[in-house]
Amino acid sequence: MTTEEDFIYRGGARAAFAGTARGNPLTEVLWPYRIRLSAVLLLKTISALGGLAPLIAVVELGRALLSPEPVEESHVWTVVAVGAGGLLVRVLFESLSSGLGHLFDGELQLSLRRLLGERLGRVPLGWYARRDSGELGQVVQKDVAALHPLTARTPGEITSAVVVPLMSLVYLFAVNVWLTLIALIPVLLGLALNLKLMSDTRRSDRLALDEAMGRIARSAVEFVQGISVMKTFGASGRAHRAFTKAADDFADYFTGWVLGVAGLGALASLVLSPLFVLVLLLTGGTALITSGTAPASDLLPFLLLALALTAPVAALCHGFDDVRAARTAAGRIRALLEAPPLPEPARPLPPRGSQVELRDVHFSYEPGHEVLRGISLKLPPGTVTALVGPSGSGKSTLAQLVPRFCDPTHGSVLLGGVDLRDIATRDLYRRVSFVFQDVRLLRASVAENIALAVPHAGRDDIVRAARRARIHDRILQLPRGYDSVIGEDVTFSEGEAQRVSIARALLIEAPVVVLDEATAFADPRREHEVRRALDTLRENRTQLVIAHRLETIAEADTVVVLDDGAVSEIGTPAELLAADGQFAAIWQSQLGMPDAASHDRDTIARGGE
Repeated sequence: MTTEEDFIYRGGARAAFAGTARGNPLTEVLWPYRIRLSAVLLLKTISALGGLAPLIAVVELGRALLSPEPVEESHVWTVVAVGAGGLLVRVLFESLSSGLGHLFDGELQLSLRRLLGERLGRVPLGWYARRDSGELGQVVQKDVAALHPLTARTPGEITSAVVVPLMSLVYLFAVNVWLTLIALIPVLLGLALNLKLMSDTRRSDRLALDEAMGRIARSAVEFVQGISVMKTFGASGRAHRAFTKAADDFADYFTGWVLGVAGLGALASLVLSPLFVLVLLLTGGTALITSGTAPASDLLPFLLLALALTAPVAALCHGFDDVRAARTAAGRIRALLEAPPLPEPARPLPPRGSQVELRDVHFSYEPGHEVLRGISLKLPPGTVTALVGPSGSGKSTLAQLVPRFCDPTHGSVLLGGVDLRDIATRDLYRRVSFVFQDVRLLRASVAENIALAVPHAGRDDIVRAARRARIHDRILQLPRGYDSVIGEDVTFSEGEAQRVSIARALLIEAPVVVLDEATAFADPRREHEVRRALDTLRENRTQLVIAHRLETIAEADTVVVLDDGAVSEIGTPAELLAADGQFAAIWQSQLGMPDAASHDRDTIARGGE
């Protein structure tokens, strides 16, 4: 990265969002590039003036030839030279402004995506739980791309739309004031109608339209991600319901929006059309010429240049549409860049051991609604702690605090006697691994996916981890083995993806593992493979398990029952079954057979024989 690029990426673009005052998001995005943008505008201004010169040259030639006075040959050649020179200036500076504008656009998009990637890599992982991939994809891809017209095209269009009419007006006023006033009639009408189209009501309608399009994008992502699961359970008919509803709602809204602006838009197009302008000028010009107010030669420049007054008005309004769209996109980009990152300790401390402890932990995703309330637990090294409880009791949230996907709003989580907030993130993830049901694999080789947290791991270590995760034999069946690219050479099933994730965790060799057991696999044999891999992962580690299977619960050293974000029961499985409380009710409801439940109580009480 060059020095200038480094400034743009690390200094300039970042500084645009670092101010305390919140201004126009579009200004904040473009501020680091103000010099380059000014250069593009200057080049475009010269290009626009150069493009006007040939038109004026044709007008002057026509007036000279129509004049009753003798034609001066030197004057004619001077006009021709000015027109040809203007055309050359137009071509040269248009090329320069276009090239510089596209280079500017490429650098802007690159630096913004780098900043977004950096910020997404620093926000707490729990932050992603409240957002869907469609929303983030829109910001990183579509919203950044929405700035392209603003940087590569719109500045030039707006500049031309301002410079060309102003210079044309100066020239036309010098020719004939009355004809100039007539030529301004369609310009003023067009501006008034387009301002009506850009009213607050229409702006609100456009924002609502953008939101409707966003709902389609999000539902499409959910549809694609969930279709395989829905088909597995024979519910493919319902899989696309949300998507089709979002599409139908958008179509209805779009139809209403178009009908609301169609009349004004058609009228604005009519008054700015070349035919309307020519008819108006010919009518007014004929009246002035026949009355002796203007000579016939004065009409020629208006027939050629009046179109230079109206055509830029339409371009100007379309340019403002691009500006509004870019401003909305810049607002979403700024909001993402302002997402609070996970704080890093100024002076990191190393953990002393692998004991996990939660001290009076409270957590809430939003003020006034606590998901966890006063959780205090100790997970001694080498033990298994199983979290059980009804859906929504806070199990997943509690499990996410241990690998520091988010920080508690009150209280602390400690590893080896050190608050997680005082441990460097890289050090923490070398000591805490996690495997959840929702496995995400990258579009990269299988080896790279396994070695994601240990990028410099050797192939032997990767293979050893895959063997222990019971996925090695499946990988050898792929076209390129460990070099096969996921998403191109292979699409893993849920169980296979789970075992790749387990291999990833095994390669880290972290002393603490957080696990959300996977139980819902279509193929029982594959489910058995996952269970064997999970058993390997648990060996000699401090484990926090969101337990779904009775077998795991029975083998746990400690069972923690959560209810409405608080610990309702805690103890060994035998103790909790003997207490005949909430855990016993959960056990019996999952087993579904009272006699079998009594048998398992006796088995656990005897020590799991």
